[in-house]
Amino acid sequence: MKQANQIKLILFTALLGGAAGAVIWCFLKAVALVTGLIWQTLPQRTGISFLPVVICAAGGLLAGGLHKKYGTYPEELSVVMEKIKRDKYYDHKHMGAMLLCAFIPLVLCASVGPEAGLTGIIAGLCYWVGDNVTYARDRAAELSQIGEAVTLGQIFHSPLFGILEVEAPAGEDTGGEGKGLKKGQKLLYYGVSTAVSLLVVEVLNRLFGKAMEGFPSFSEAPAGATDYILLLIYIPAGLILFLIFEVFEKLTKELGGRTPVIVKELFSGIVIGLMGLFLPVVMSSGEEQMAEMMGEFSVYTPLFLAGICLLKLFMTAFCINFGMKGGHFFPLIFACTCMGFSLSMLLFAEAGEHAAFAAAAITATVLGAQLKKPVAAALLLLLCFPVKLLFWCFLCAVIGSRCGTLLKERTTPKR
Repeated sequence: MKQANQIKLILFTALLGGAAGAVIWCFLKAVALVTGLIWQTLPQRTGISFLPVVICAAGGLLAGGLHKKYGTYPEELSVVMEKIKRDKYYDHKHMGAMLLCAFIPLVLCASVGPEAGLTGIIAGLCYWVGDNVTYARDRAAELSQIGEAVTLGQIFHSPLFGILEVEAPAGEDTGGEGKGLKKGQKLLYYGVSTAVSLLVVEVLNRLFGKAMEGFPSFSEAPAGATDYILLLIYIPAGLILFLIFEVFEKLTKELGGRTPVIVKELFSGIVIGLMGLFLPVVMSSGEEQMAEMMGEFSVYTPLFLAGICLLKLFMTAFCINFGMKGGHFFPLIFACTCMGFSLSMLLFAEAGEHAAFAAAAITATVLGAQLKKPVAAALLLLLCFPVKLLFWCFLCAVIGSRCGTLLKERTTPKR
């Protein structure tokens, strides 16, 4: 690539990163403001405690109407990237509907994360630029890939996770019509775009306050020989949770497929509203609940924490397959952490020093089985676990990936 063209592309990716950062910040800031309005301000001012249930039902109707007319947005990252790879394009003509469909579940506190909606929005914006800016037309697929990596890196505070999650395996074509960028060039553009995105978000945070607090992190995670031996319990526990989530996914997907559009969104809206009133710990993506649980998990019984884990897994699958779609990474991390707390309390008289290691091992096993990318799974967990646990997270993710694949093959009926 000629130096002038390379400089031009660097500037363009910097602009893309800044735009992506601004879009992510504005979207998440709007989610935070409207969520507070629905769940705190309006009930307090009106004195109607069940008002969120009514609003959630109305939100379900709105989501159902949008799905009926425009399709089931937002699409998951894997679907978005598959469409880009297969069609060399991502349709952006319904951008308004995409935004609303991503926005509604989050403000209603559905048990989903923001990554699914934001990746589709950023991909759509990249292809909109490709359709309207001559220079970007031939690079639309690659720019979209960079935008996805920036989005995931920003949401999960892990740029390397973003790159690894969207990067195609060696030898795969990402849609560049023979003009694909080399790995070294891509890393440069990823780095520039991510750096500018982080800078834009930091400026906006300082000017207007944070849009998203992010997952709390364990400050310490002391571990010894006993903890390492207990991986023989934690890893199987993670694999069992992975299989349970798969069962919940299949069950809710089948039931959701049989339920008419609008009806299932209305039903899920009512369920979300009721659950948010009576058991809010299993709702939302899990950041705030995780912070509370880390500080006071010892006041709960192990059985209660295990129940919260299973209910969180079910509600995540239910929300996604009954029209309140979103990402599943944040909810899975929270659910698996609860199970880690539960097991550590059963296995140790003083669970506090061992809870973080148990939670990290179980979560890494589940994410390894889910992602099939152990390095990406381990890097993702730096979001909330100390770097000293990186090796053990990677080990659990590798085992989870291998065993998860084998278990899924054995439990999937042969045609």
